[in-house]
Amino acid sequence: MTTPDPLPPLRDVIERHDLRARKSLGQNFLLDLNLTAKIARQAGDLSACDVLEIGPGPGGLTRGLLSEGARKVLAIEKDARCLPALQEIADAYPNRLHVIEGDALNIDPLAHLTPPIRVASNLPYNVGTELLIRWLTPKQWPPFWQSLTLMFQREVAQRITADVGDKAYGRLAILSQWRCDARIVVSLPPEAFSPPPKVSSAVVHLSMLPEPRFPADFKTLERVVAAAFNQRRKMLRSSLKSVSPEIEDMLHAAGIKPTERAEQVSLEEFCALAREVAKA
Repeated sequence: MTTPDPLPPLRDVIERHDLRARKSLGQNFLLDLNLTAKIARQAGDLSACDVLEIGPGPGGLTRGLLSEGARKVLAIEKDARCLPALQEIADAYPNRLHVIEGDALNIDPLAHLTPPIRVASNLPYNVGTELLIRWLTPKQWPPFWQSLTLMFQREVAQRITADVGDKAYGRLAILSQWRCDARIVVSLPPEAFSPPPKVSSAVVHLSMLPEPRFPADFKTLERVVAAAFNQRRKMLRSSLKSVSPEIEDMLHAAGIKPTERAEQVSLEEFCALAREVAKA
């Protein structure tokens, strides 16, 4: 349930704390609190969840998550300049916001979170894809999170949600859709941000599946998909030679024509091929 936000407008906060966005940190701040609340709502009912947020900056999305009822928000922020603004939010929402200063790539957040856990972030552009892949490829599945609600450059969002045959279809679509339902839920123009980036952005919501969509060994699937898309213009019988000298027989056994190219092969077919490779 939405509660009134007791804090001043974000533009005033940024000016008062002199929080000019830094390109080196991949920062682009969302200033419209109506938009940040809309993004927070895409994460679902947060009243019984802890939420992990990476790169909150001055706290626009943080405020949206809290006003939309998040039980607790753990915010990891690398830029020490943003900490006073985040502390003001923590004071306005007692015992519901915990801020850790540091690099999200080097911090294990689980010691500070209680399940169920959702992730919601306007990810810094320079680490967004790396964090997503980490969250999609844990050692054990199901992962620590129930869902990911993440903002990316629109091009990356399209790569996550692409269907077989799409120009954007590739390794990221396979990794995302093997274990999740993935869809674009909000699209944002450059002018929604300060400073405006050169590209449009989009929010992707990924809901965790209890089991992968099709059976396959993850490491084998990853190896097959990487080889196929690393030489995506080649026929599979050529691009997958590094996987096995018997790859043509395996392709036939999986029901895939050896003359197909990677973008023509569905997730289900890639999983079938991974099973054939694993047998060998």
